Amino acid sequence: MNILKQHAKLERNLLFLILGIFITVSIGGIVEVLPLFTIESTIEKVQGVRPYSPLELAGRNIYVREGCYLCHSQMIRPFRDEAERYGHYSLAAESLYDRPFQWGSKRTGPDLARVGGKYSNEWHVRHLIDPRSVVPGSVMPGYPHLAETPLKVDDIAEHLKTLKFLGDPYTDGMIAAARSDIAAQATPEAEVDALLKRYPKAAVGDFDGKPGRLTEMDAVIAYLQVLGRMVDFTTFDPAAADR
Repeated sequence: MNILKQHAKLERNLLFLILGIFITVSIGGIVEVLPLFTIESTIEKVQGVRPYSPLELAGRNIYVREGCYLCHSQMIRPFRDEAERYGHYSLAAESLYDRPFQWGSKRTGPDLARVGGKYSNEWHVRHLIDPRSVVPGSVMPGYPHLAETPLKVDDIAEHLKTLKFLGDPYTDGMIAAARSDIAAQATPEAEVDALLKRYPKAAVGDFDGKPGRLTEMDAVIAYLQVLGRMVDFTTFDPAAADR
């Protein structure tokens, strides 16, 4: 009861109430902000992690736009059942260039952290157009409009410039080649040596089954096909990554 009386006095004194709110908000702010100053020491250094290629980045933007993250996480927890179903547990470094990251606490569909290379491009096309054609029990809605919507790439260089400003390691050469890299990655028989030098392990070729036409389906599948493929987990050493 004594505590309640003291609290009642605080509520009736405007000056003390404002001071109390200020102290509470300050402590909360410090707790939220302070870890950001040590982020370089808390994220392991992992070989192979790179920023997204322009086409992958465009696909990721569409993935977020369509709300795919609401049902699919990209976070494999370090538990045996998770590893047996999905693969190696997720590393913080794998989300280094995700804005926002795709970790989550709810799954309606399977985790997608290691989906890259697991299915063919054709499978992804069929799944995105009519999920039940490949997974009969799926409750996922179809996204046939992706195959009919031309991919807008006019602002991709500006997008990379913004990410560079935020700290992503895009170079001036990557930014200058952004439009041509998008075309090369989604074009069969295109010269992709320079692209793969800039973005190792990027999936290349015709993604949506419509050569000569760049669609949002191309971009989404290019993004899905790189998930989990940047890090070589056959040689990954957790102890070395922590040093």
